[in-house]
Amino acid sequence: MTVFRIAHEHGSPEGKNSTYVFPEHGVVVDPGPPGDAPYETLRAGFADRGVDLSNIDDVIVTHWHSDHAGLAPRLATAADATLHLHARDAPLIRDYASERERRLTRDVETLDRWGAPDWIVSDVRERDTPSSMPESIPVTEHEDGDRVAGLTLRHTPGHTCGHVAVQADQTLYTGDAVLPMYTPNVGGSDTRTDGENPLAMYLDTLDSLTTLDVDPHAHPGHGPSVHLPKRIETTRQHHRERVRAVAEATPVEGVATPWDVARTLFGEMSGIHAKMGAGEAAAHLAYAETIDLVKRVGTRPLSYRATVESADAVKLSTRF
Repeated sequence: MTVFRIAHEHGSPEGKNSTYVFPEHGVVVDPGPPGDAPYETLRAGFADRGVDLSNIDDVIVTHWHSDHAGLAPRLATAADATLHLHARDAPLIRDYASERERRLTRDVETLDRWGAPDWIVSDVRERDTPSSMPESIPVTEHEDGDRVAGLTLRHTPGHTCGHVAVQADQTLYTGDAVLPMYTPNVGGSDTRTDGENPLAMYLDTLDSLTTLDVDPHAHPGHGPSVHLPKRIETTRQHHRERVRAVAEATPVEGVATPWDVARTLFGEMSGIHAKMGAGEAAAHLAYAETIDLVKRVGTRPLSYRATVESADAVKLSTRF
């Protein structure tokens, strides 16, 4: 199956955003971030390979984050193509304007529940500027296993509720489910996962990826390639260590909120980093509670106390 990658210059700690184009199938996966410059990068990449907008029938977006979905409405409109997302993430693109306001309200409420101070909550909201996306656009919703032009969508939640990987024959395009340099944020990257044990959700995703009959060399949403089995093991090790760390940062006497734990682990935070950091702490505390490393003692704000066993943080689930 013929495929080529377009690398965007869009700055990101994970590396350049990757757009994948399947010219024989008329499919583009993750068109890239919003803006004129990324759109010119996209069009130049098409032109270099002799692909015209009229050749594009389907645009698949692995998840709702703007660095992957930002150009999707513009490309779908220009090409008169169908836009595809998983049903859990589709509303955030289909009804962008209303869902953005709903998301901001949810983020604020969640940060407050995590124990973030008022000035941090205000700072996160003020820095969350809108993308150049239409207020609404038609989106076709999908579930796990659905096929689009010969490609199979694999539901891989954790980073977002509706994240999908795309399987083309024996090759997997992982989006942000598995990344070559960083582990995808779990907890803060989609506050809808709060209360759903997002780390357990993400570990289920890693389990599901290991069962797929695919080439070990996968293609992520940032950077050109990743060795899937090795990177999954590295990612598991990261979360194993992070669960230990949040348990050790939680007092046996007294209590700590996710924000308190995040401050201990990550130091000073503001803007999106505050949301991501507090979310990481909240997700790992929720998981640590399920394996009796910490005990929840308050709900608003969420607060935890370490169990006696967590003093050495040696009691870890075999899930890792």
